[in-house]
Amino acid sequence: MKKLHKQFRKVGIIANPEKGHCRKAISTAVRLLQDHGADVLYDPGAACLATISEDDVVLDANGLSKTTDLLLVFGGDGTILRVAREAAGGRAPLLGINTGRLGFLSAVTTSELPEAFDKIWANAFVFESRPLIEAHLPYRPEVANLTAMNEFVISRGDVSRIIELEVSVDGEALTRYRGDGLIVSSPTGSTAYSLAAGGAIVSPNANVFALTPICPHALSNRSVIVSLDSIVSVSILSTKLSTILSADGQVREVLSPGKSLEIRRSQREIQLMRLEGSSFFQTLRQKLQWRGATI
Repeated sequence: MKKLHKQFRKVGIIANPEKGHCRKAISTAVRLLQDHGADVLYDPGAACLATISEDDVVLDANGLSKTTDLLLVFGGDGTILRVAREAAGGRAPLLGINTGRLGFLSAVTTSELPEAFDKIWANAFVFESRPLIEAHLPYRPEVANLTAMNEFVISRGDVSRIIELEVSVDGEALTRYRGDGLIVSSPTGSTAYSLAAGGAIVSPNANVFALTPICPHALSNRSVIVSLDSIVSVSILSTKLSTILSADGQVREVLSPGKSLEIRRSQREIQLMRLEGSSFFQTLRQKLQWRGATI
């Protein structure tokens, strides 16, 4: 985590066009940015909600990440996950504006925008590097590696029957899982599907994978934590059922029976902006409604 002192001359705005209720928040952000002398660029979703000239539109998050100093992402965690994959490798950090529900990745709410911009221009922020992870299918060299920020999920298809997976870590056998599937999550993804499936909450600066089975058919199967520098290999032992690989619940690939895939840390990372006065643990207490107890 590193604090940077810089001004943001070009700011990109990305929005989920289905979130029509964030139209007012985008207008507020644009006004505040222009008051600070920043140039504003948009992706098509934000341009649609802001009804601005096409001359100010860059077609995708990747283009915006290379031409701006900061990306404001309006939406829920799903929008941030999509942008993180598309913008990875660009120079612009992400600031999530929560217009959804839970929002573990979002730094501020729409009502906090004025205060947030005051902190940004006062250099009252830090950047957090979040690793991405990637899945490689050795038996399909024509398929590019899939990238995820939260997790990869290997799961059964439409048929409600268990699948069987064999997992090894750095070439050493770990175990066989029989159940609905397996979640391999990054530290960022520990508060997503992995948490719902009974996995541990992991601090985002911990360099680990969490391997969490989904509805395992063995009471001894538990979530396992391994180094983020490891290579996690998963072999598909089920031969008669469709098995699906999904990245952040948004990108899907059908896996071949009897074949293996490898999941490892990506060389690319994404930078998230966090305003001073907030923290991961504070977010946990707020989002999970932890109140503590007295004895």
